[in-house]
Amino acid sequence: IRCWSNIPFITMPLSRAHGKPFAHRSELKHAKRIVVKLGSAVVTRGDECGLALGRLASIVEQVSMLQNQGREMMIVTSGAVAFGKQRLRHEILLSQSVRQALHSGQSQLKDMAIPVLEARACAAAGQSGLMALYEAMFTQYSICAAQILVTNLDFHDEQKRRNLNGTLHELLRMNIVPIINTNDAVVPPPEPNSDLQGVNVISVKDNDSLAARLAVEMKTDLLIVLSDVEGLFDSPPGSDDAKLIDIFYPGDQQSVTFGTKSRVGMGGMEAKVKAALWALQGGTSVVIANGTHPKISGHVITDIVEGKKVGTFFSEVKPAGPTVEQQAEMARAGGRTLAALQPEQRAEIIYRLADLLTDQREDILLANKKDLQEAENKGRLALPLLKRLSLSTSKLNSLAIGLRQIAASSQDSVGRVIRRTRIAKDLDLEQVTVPIGVLLVIFESRPDCLPQVSALAIASGNGLLLKGGKEAAHSNQILHHLTQEALSIHGVRDAVQLVNTREEVEDLCRLDKLIDLIIPRGSSQLVRNIQKAAKGIPVMGHSEGICHVYVDTDASVEKVTRIIRDSKCEYPAACNALETLLIHRDLLRTPLFDQIIDMLRVEQVKIHAGPKFASYLTFSPSEVKSLRTEYGDLECCIEVVDSVQEAVEHIHKYGSSHTDVIITENEKTAEFFLQHVDSACVFWNASTRFSDGYRFGLGAEVGISTSRIHARGPVGIEGLLTTKWLLRGDNHVVSDFSENGSMKYLHESLPLPQRNAS
Repeated sequence: IRCWSNIPFITMPLSRAHGKPFAHRSELKHAKRIVVKLGSAVVTRGDECGLALGRLASIVEQVSMLQNQGREMMIVTSGAVAFGKQRLRHEILLSQSVRQALHSGQSQLKDMAIPVLEARACAAAGQSGLMALYEAMFTQYSICAAQILVTNLDFHDEQKRRNLNGTLHELLRMNIVPIINTNDAVVPPPEPNSDLQGVNVISVKDNDSLAARLAVEMKTDLLIVLSDVEGLFDSPPGSDDAKLIDIFYPGDQQSVTFGTKSRVGMGGMEAKVKAALWALQGGTSVVIANGTHPKISGHVITDIVEGKKVGTFFSEVKPAGPTVEQQAEMARAGGRTLAALQPEQRAEIIYRLADLLTDQREDILLANKKDLQEAENKGRLALPLLKRLSLSTSKLNSLAIGLRQIAASSQDSVGRVIRRTRIAKDLDLEQVTVPIGVLLVIFESRPDCLPQVSALAIASGNGLLLKGGKEAAHSNQILHHLTQEALSIHGVRDAVQLVNTREEVEDLCRLDKLIDLIIPRGSSQLVRNIQKAAKGIPVMGHSEGICHVYVDTDASVEKVTRIIRDSKCEYPAACNALETLLIHRDLLRTPLFDQIIDMLRVEQVKIHAGPKFASYLTFSPSEVKSLRTEYGDLECCIEVVDSVQEAVEHIHKYGSSHTDVIITENEKTAEFFLQHVDSACVFWNASTRFSDGYRFGLGAEVGISTSRIHARGPVGIEGLLTTKWLLRGDNHVVSDFSENGSMKYLHESLPLPQRNAS
């Protein structure tokens, strides 16, 4: 027995236990029984006369999809008044036109006035048509719908309430979608209610309160309230500094200023929040979201159920730490303070972090051991990923050396003048380097990435958000703690933030107002997913590392096997490892070719034959499925080309613009290859594995970029900087430079200041 409005009622038992509401968005995918409330602004057209048919069809499609997944869906809908208003206006116009045509002639038709239509009459005329429309739409998905009309009085009669409860349960049992609406044809006009003062009592005075009441009485797992705004804002939407509230907690009402209600309907956002909090108190999770936005309305319901960051999620569980939005704001503020430090101070932070990596070696390796044990116990990580996850004393020592290189090279990175121009007398222009802003770096199974990227962000004065894989949680935690300890020596602890909440990567990629650049570090699939998910935020990186080595006819026998072995076998999981070996046709069936094949067999490299290579062989290895494959393991493709020009064409067609190599003693051929291959890194007689920030002397890298804009290749400090223009004048105005003005443009180049020799 449960109590509602101080009146007890009996609910029917369910097969699924209903207790506390879900604490996190990620749990919403487990919701079985769902109520979708469609506000008047969602269902009706902008002119309020008629239904938004396309939007309604999209909502029905999403509800049908969830219903066919085995969920129990219910809809609380508005729209009868609008639909009825459309029908009655049409009837009135038709009858008036007939009467006036008979009595007054056609000349007065244009002066016809449509009387004000009473809402209850419109509802009576629109209910049947609205339901017929729902039935027709649901029939397309082989789903039956049933209509239920209720009033507030129905909830005050115990027998009626029990009947309603039983009817709804029976419909759900038969896989029928109940469509519930207030009976606006008989409902009295709305009156102020005492329940607006709290959430202990709620009465049905609009569809928001109806949806909340039904959700709790039916022990619903999730209530989705669709309106014409993105969710709940901390001040009226459209006002300056209004911010969407991602998660709303009971007790936060005092921090919110409510605006006016929507253009149609009886409830405003305050009424929605009251209803949502009441449902939350009753054990139902609630999300308020936009059901009218053309870019998201086609998947808003399914996105919410999948746990994506859409609208405002109501939760009783406050996170222990800050939200990711708060972390991004902290990183921006910290980054600006970091950029304002002296170069020596930023370098001092990095030197301190390098020392901590060696001083706290035992604690770091102990945390890493926990990650490795958990990964092995779960058996989810492939061997290449386990290797990336592993830390060692030698790795930490190499990290420390790299960080000291970054510190030494960062002395004049921020604020460096790269151009000076005298525009006119006493009007000087400078272009100087500045940080990009807030970086989001997402990385998998590579805890050594955290101090590397942190050091580069510190050196370049950028705020940093880090999102590591859960498989490296213990390692990332201690490395981030050491990073913040180093930052603390100059009071910028918040500049580097580690995201520990349950944020999905796709949700992080939507924070376009808080994040300036995304840098993915991980598998090609991760990079592709991020590039697809990022909306309005540039992504620096590469989705694939399909690296080629071309063996020319003039290649040195001694160099070929060494370079190929190193490129393929030294670390086959790396993005700069050899994936396709191109061999000049004249080298086939030569001792050099035999040496290459023998070496690959000794190293246990599985060979896939390209189409041309396979045509030369009687018994060939397995033919490659695609020449555009990144194996990431001891596998590679061998293909035959007729010339260096054909090798270049093959690389352009099947490569990923990452790193490509030529092995030859012919300088002219080598220079042709170096100049014509359009990749981020092009080498002559050197392993592909040299494509690395540390090996380039950058100290470390945030990744390798194959983009053609901004940074390309291994990205160090320089790639994390942009520029701004500084103009210093003395009462200068543009009108002085007009045809009859008193001043002339000079545009003289000025010498740059001396760079710090240290």
